[in-house]
Amino acid sequence: MKTVAFVPIKLNNERTPGKNTKRFYDGTPMIQCILKSLVQVRGLDEIYVFCSKDEIKEYLIDGVKFMKRPEYLDTSEATPQDIIKEFMKLVDADIYMVSHATSPFVSVKHFEECIETVKSKKYDSAFTGEKIQRLLWTSLNTPLNFDPTNVPRTQDLDPIYDEVSAAYVFPKETFVKYNRRIGINPHIVEVSGVEAVDIDYPEDFEIADALYKEIINKKQN
Repeated sequence: MKTVAFVPIKLNNERTPGKNTKRFYDGTPMIQCILKSLVQVRGLDEIYVFCSKDEIKEYLIDGVKFMKRPEYLDTSEATPQDIIKEFMKLVDADIYMVSHATSPFVSVKHFEECIETVKSKKYDSAFTGEKIQRLLWTSLNTPLNFDPTNVPRTQDLDPIYDEVSAAYVFPKETFVKYNRRIGINPHIVEVSGVEAVDIDYPEDFEIADALYKEIINKKQN
């Protein structure tokens, strides 16, 4: 089964301009973190960066191809479904993995678990997610996942999973059938701690940069 990964990149991010190519303390662009992981993943036949700007080419590494996308996908009206549909028109595959540069620390083994579970056909999709067992409230000031008259221990709460955008893996037929990257029988690959870091805002990047520095220092010692 031909399996293709692609990293959608928009250079004009609204919340954190230029975040995908923003450099960590040692000069490494953030996008290269996930690319360096993807080229190590077993089971991938091709890896692409899907971007409307040719400038992104200078950030690519060996083993990663560039695929140019229409500029309308950079607008706030474009949805993840729009991006996936456009990529599928350009690159045919049996299984696709969408990975986002804003989750730079997910391990190779968790990417591989996503792919392997979909290839097994036991699940119609897989994605990385962070397990949450906390007392949560809605914006209407009502408890979301517990009875306030009988507050449980947090470890006894039913887990809720927050999507971590490092990996969404799905067969072509799942997307065609449901028009979404997660089907009706997904496998959640649990990530936590550093792996669950997702960068949306400038302060998120500052935290990620500190974590990146710690990771590099540990590797060097």
